[in-house]
Amino acid sequence: MAKKRKISTLSIIIRIFIILVVLAVGAVGFHYYRRAAAREEQYKMEQLQRQEEAARLMRQRKAFIKKIGPIAQNVDKSYDLLPSITIAQACLESNYGQSALSQKYNNLFGVKGTNPNTSAVLTTKEYENGKWVEVKARFQIYDSYEASIRAHARLFQNGTSWNPKQYKHVLAAKDYKTQAKALVQDNYATDPNYAEKLTSLIEQFDLEKYDK
Repeated sequence: MAKKRKISTLSIIIRIFIILVVLAVGAVGFHYYRRAAAREEQYKMEQLQRQEEAARLMRQRKAFIKKIGPIAQNVDKSYDLLPSITIAQACLESNYGQSALSQKYNNLFGVKGTNPNTSAVLTTKEYENGKWVEVKARFQIYDSYEASIRAHARLFQNGTSWNPKQYKHVLAAKDYKTQAKALVQDNYATDPNYAEKLTSLIEQFDLEKYDK
């Protein structure tokens, strides 16, 4: 009888041990599942936030283009400029109207100024000796986007004080790809990828429609 009791007790202990192991494994599995589910939920939330932010930025950018598009179209018809290029430049150089220079002073193209009464000093980045550097410069103040776009058009038409023909290749170009490359050729921009960036923006937002 004693032997049977020992076997019975051992059997109970083994069963209890097995149950405890199963419970422990189940608890670990459940904890892992909860962590995995939490990570998955966090990932989905972050992905949703990124999508919402991307959608918000896209709406903001399209609204900016819709605002300045007709202005560029109206101004550039009096000059040998393509509105698509002007709009793309404004998008790129003002960060779609979000830069401090464009928001405070309506300066869409980073036009420099010399008169303290009609200009302001800001920090900007310029491409020098193969790298981007921060510099302080004086920028022109405008009373509206239209004034900025009109001054931008006159710059290409009149050239610089030291070279009236500075932008002759820009004015001679008849399509946006050629005109974008001419901006670099005529030393308008220091960014070596400037033409490619403009072309990409024009094609992304179908800005060529403003040239018609």
